[in-house]
Amino acid sequence: MSKRTFLREFIKENKMVGSLTPSSRFLASKMMDTIDFSEVKVIVELGPGTGVFTRKIVEKLDKKAHLFVFELNEGFCDKLKQEFQQKNVHIIHDSAEQMQNYLTELGFKSAEVVLSSLPLANFSKELRTSILNSANNVLCSNGKYIQFQYSLQAKKQLKQMFEDVKIKFTPLNIPPAFVYICSK
Repeated sequence: MSKRTFLREFIKENKMVGSLTPSSRFLASKMMDTIDFSEVKVIVELGPGTGVFTRKIVEKLDKKAHLFVFELNEGFCDKLKQEFQQKNVHIIHDSAEQMQNYLTELGFKSAEVVLSSLPLANFSKELRTSILNSANNVLCSNGKYIQFQYSLQAKKQLKQMFEDVKIKFTPLNIPPAFVYICSK
């Protein structure tokens, strides 16, 4: 998907699209570097946009593992469905709040990782809390919630929900981003 298309989607739906530009490979690397892909059976990705992280996940994903990708933007979702047609990659045009239903439908109880690009700062407190609760509930007992944001605004809420929260900074992204690595 072109940068022009990404910009058009940002202008059209800036509450759902969090940036003027797609995420950098540097941010993608920081988002992935704490995931042990040899151990992961289920990963959930929230708000993939153009699929920058999705591509990296699919490259590393074991053929027996499953990736559930939730995207509300219809244009992004259609492009993702065209690009990712593997049987173990599930592109879902629905809210992140519904992740447990989709996992259960395919016979999974939990996920080892929930990776989120959702612009939490753009959401109401109620929606943000609902999404974070859904993510926390779908994670297995030693699961990780990995989220990037352009500010530290989510830090307090994430520390209330997760036992351990580490933050990494990625200056080589436009705009620079913080990566939260949260463990149960």
